[in-house]
Amino acid sequence: MNLAHTLTPAYIFETASKAAESLGLRAFVIGGFVRDQLLGRPSKDVDIVVEGDGIDVAEAFAALLPFPAEVITFRNFGTAMVRCPQLEVEFVGARKESYRGESRKPDVQSGTLAEDLARRDFTINTFSISLQKADFGTLLDSFDGQADLEAKMLRTPLEPNITFSDDPLRIMRGLRFAAQLGFDIEGETYAAMREQAPRLSIVSAERITDELNKLLMSPQPAYGLKLAFFCGVLDVIFPELVALRGVENVDGKAHKDNFFHTLEVLENVVAAGGNLWLRWAALLHDIAKPATKRFDKKAGWTFHGHEDKGARWVPGIFRRFRLPAGHEMRHVQNLVRLHLRPISLVNEHVTDSAVRRLMADAGPILADLMLLVRADVTTKNPRKAVKYLAGFDAVEGKFAAVAEADELRNFQPILTGQDIMEAYGLEPSVLVGQIKTQLREDLLDGVYENNYLACWGAMQAIATALGLSLQSDAPLQRQIAYKEGQQAV
Repeated sequence: MNLAHTLTPAYIFETASKAAESLGLRAFVIGGFVRDQLLGRPSKDVDIVVEGDGIDVAEAFAALLPFPAEVITFRNFGTAMVRCPQLEVEFVGARKESYRGESRKPDVQSGTLAEDLARRDFTINTFSISLQKADFGTLLDSFDGQADLEAKMLRTPLEPNITFSDDPLRIMRGLRFAAQLGFDIEGETYAAMREQAPRLSIVSAERITDELNKLLMSPQPAYGLKLAFFCGVLDVIFPELVALRGVENVDGKAHKDNFFHTLEVLENVVAAGGNLWLRWAALLHDIAKPATKRFDKKAGWTFHGHEDKGARWVPGIFRRFRLPAGHEMRHVQNLVRLHLRPISLVNEHVTDSAVRRLMADAGPILADLMLLVRADVTTKNPRKAVKYLAGFDAVEGKFAAVAEADELRNFQPILTGQDIMEAYGLEPSVLVGQIKTQLREDLLDGVYENNYLACWGAMQAIATALGLSLQSDAPLQRQIAYKEGQQAV
């Protein structure tokens, strides 16, 4: 049996209807699935509201499916989820939900379907489809959501200040929907977002970041972030971005508005198909410009070192947003740190060692780095834009030429830190790191070939200059014995 073919939405609805009827309860498909069907958008999640115990209906539903299905329950919230091929079906009891005072957790109470729909964020999410036999499949639109869909407008079902005060995360959802769907936000609704924005401080970082990431992955993240800026949301969740805003003019010399420049870079990354972490890199690449801004009468405005300072800020920003602290963070951090480096290679007289050094420093992020630096070209002068982009074409040509000439992309010294410590009787220390760093620099500059004997000689020269005396040549003898063994075989 092809379950993916069998478990159509219609089959899911009919099965859920039978499950609810067997328990004497009423059930409705609600929210995003219905909205997306009306918009012709794909949807992988089906939400079913039950006037009664949603978990009981989920278990009855799973028992009717033509395959063993696990019911994942969240009893604190009265919800249960059943995974089906191509769809996830979530059951929840109709409820009322609100935040109290400064609490980060919502107060949840049982309610009716009407109360459940009223507590939804926007009218376009208040549709429901009846699963009762008498009117099975009937679309119910209690808050005129169809009119707002047609007008491409976001509006709250209740008075907007109440909607956003009860659950401030709805403000973030509104910004995300605007960016995903290209919708406007109705005037009173947007004014209430601005008034209630400070209450986002009571919402957990994880929930805010989930919405922010969805916004960043939308077709128009810059639009959503502009709305977030003008309604004060960024002041609460991302003050570093707000600090980029503005133009300062001294002696007739002005710098560009780095906030809107950042949004243009983000748009360019989106157009190039950049993933989430490239979009974060675009957002953060100039984040330290306000902290490094200086005015010089001759040079004008400068932002020296903003790439290094920005890279140092990345871990703290990731921690605050509860973003991954592993390779994703390091990926973004390195893109921020290196985003000016390719510009220095545009000069036609640049050496191979400079090209090689950037290739080694960037490593696996080189392609993403070049995408970012191209996106960073936001000049409105077509002649300059063509010149800059042609320069980056030339840089990529240099990468290819150096790679072909070197044949092997291995720019790490063959000697390890353990070898150095054993040779000179050292403990792990800054001194060992200093020798390793100099070995790498000399290798990149072509001072020696990357084989064991040449690297050993280079290490001895560096160590002697540092006043160290060789204590053991055991690492060298092991390598010689290994090579002789290979040849014997």
